[in-house]
Amino acid sequence: MKRKLSVLILSLLCAVLLTACGTTTEKSSGGATEMTIRLADIQPGDYPTVDGDKKFAELVKEKTNGRINIEVYPGGTLGDENSVVSQVQSGGTVDMTRVSSAALASFNPKMGLFALPYLFKDLNQEWAFLNSAKGQEMLKDLQSSNMMGLAYYDSGARSFYSRKPLTKLADLQGQKIRVQQSAITLDMVTALGANPIVMPYGDVFGALQTGTIDAAENNMPSFDSASHYTVATNLILDGHQRVPEVLLISLTLWNKLSPDDQKILQEAATASVDTERDAWDKYDEKSTAKIKAAGVTITSVDNIADWQAAVKPVLEKDGAQFKDLIDYIHTLN
Repeated sequence: MKRKLSVLILSLLCAVLLTACGTTTEKSSGGATEMTIRLADIQPGDYPTVDGDKKFAELVKEKTNGRINIEVYPGGTLGDENSVVSQVQSGGTVDMTRVSSAALASFNPKMGLFALPYLFKDLNQEWAFLNSAKGQEMLKDLQSSNMMGLAYYDSGARSFYSRKPLTKLADLQGQKIRVQQSAITLDMVTALGANPIVMPYGDVFGALQTGTIDAAENNMPSFDSASHYTVATNLILDGHQRVPEVLLISLTLWNKLSPDDQKILQEAATASVDTERDAWDKYDEKSTAKIKAAGVTITSVDNIADWQAAVKPVLEKDGAQFKDLIDYIHTLN
């Protein structure tokens, strides 16, 4: 009786462990390996990056006849950005994530390139670089940190928004601004005369509401979807950074896949980019109209030269390590 009870307990424990594991596999009747992969995204379910995630999942399911199933978990249900990246890296309970490239600079310094202020002159130049051999190589370079990037997703241009008046560069002086964990972004905000404060994305709304911070910076869809525009009613379109998103997979999982399955996942990821970019354009347009209707004061920057001059020391200090890549970007239209 005791032996049967021990076997039952052991079986239940194994079942729990398998359930907790991010990737579950079993043999189908045909002998092919079936797999469920968990993909985390901190953005809400109707956000453009989640549209890209879902298209990726749909294509993988279609190309494998349902043998590989990608489960998409939006809204930060599996944890914040930093925690899910750590789980992907360690081969833990999250297999994949869509993450800002800014969060990857601590794993691969090259990813810090995108934090440089006013790096790209426009959207076309940014995507010319991302689609180039040099841009794609940066995704693969994450393998040294037990991760691999499959594709870039669009995230528009980042601008500042504040509870306080914000119509010119001088208005940033002394403001407490939430930033991502990025040494270059910290340097940039400091160079612009403000005080950078690192905090999780999910804490920004409450911090703006209580006055713990005065301002933050992000793209228009995030300004909308996180409802930051309801408490920070001043936006200046300086477009200081274009920081792409990355569709990321655990190298531990990747190495378990057959070459054919690796090809399927890579092709599906690449194909999902168009879906995400189309969704981004539509969401950006919708968000802009919504924010204007809400009465947010939106200021365009007519002379970006003043802003570029203010951050020149940042480019000289932090850009030196990326000189070859910056020179290459300048050759692109």
